[in-house]
Amino acid sequence: MTLTGKGRIAGIIGWPVAHSLSPALHGYWLDELGVDGAMVPLAARAEDFSRVIEGVRLAGFRGVNVTVPHKEAAFALAHETRQAARLAGAANLLVFKPDGMIGADNTDAVGLFDSLQDALGGVAIAGKNIVVLGAGGAARGAVYGLQQFGHVAKITVLNRNKERADQLVAHVGKLQPDAVLQTGTFDEWDQAAADAWLVINTTSAGMKGNAPLALDLAPLPQSAAVCDIVYNPLETQLLKDAASRGHVTIDGLGMLMHQAAPSFEAFFGVKPTVSPGLRAALVKVLRERG
Repeated sequence: MTLTGKGRIAGIIGWPVAHSLSPALHGYWLDELGVDGAMVPLAARAEDFSRVIEGVRLAGFRGVNVTVPHKEAAFALAHETRQAARLAGAANLLVFKPDGMIGADNTDAVGLFDSLQDALGGVAIAGKNIVVLGAGGAARGAVYGLQQFGHVAKITVLNRNKERADQLVAHVGKLQPDAVLQTGTFDEWDQAAADAWLVINTTSAGMKGNAPLALDLAPLPQSAAVCDIVYNPLETQLLKDAASRGHVTIDGLGMLMHQAAPSFEAFFGVKPTVSPGLRAALVKVLRERG
């Protein structure tokens, strides 16, 4: 029986887009909740992005999720933006409104925070020291989410190019002036790791087809947890190394599922649940893809 969302269509747009788990993820929820709808993959080159968006909007799509390399372009063409999108300067969710306006949001921050809460058993991260590796859009979302939802004590952003880390911290600091933010290069890892409660890799290092992140975990306290937002493979070399030392490890699949939930609700009018069944279904898809 259909609950709501009769005939509603949404899309996932990227280049390439065949690798995306969004159709399988949203398809699971559509079946589980009995919603009459569909999530359609949309392959669009950068130069075609705005035209594809206009086309699917006119075709009656409710909105789109946005993946690389279009997140900044998505933010730029929106008429209304949420704070998380403004902070990241990027959007992974566009909602097409009845009046023709396009709303933009970035759900990566809340997705990461909810994933951490799940994996760490709801343990409060307030007052803890966090190290974020990388200074791209994903790092911005991570820093914003950790401070906005977690109220952490200190966040240290390490990047190969310290200038990019400094720019990130300056940007975030404008919206979160009370945040305690530090920067450094990977050469300062030993010092940053010494009092870290959690380390989050937001770089693409370790992703399928990319070289692993070369990081000596010896300076990290045994009690610290290690998170990698990469989900293909589920266990990156960083997580393997962390697990071998006895650290709690958190893969990127939880963030993927949780960041998708607000999009599903916006598109189809029903709030979904992130469940072990959903995770098992997505793990199966990843294994089938090799």
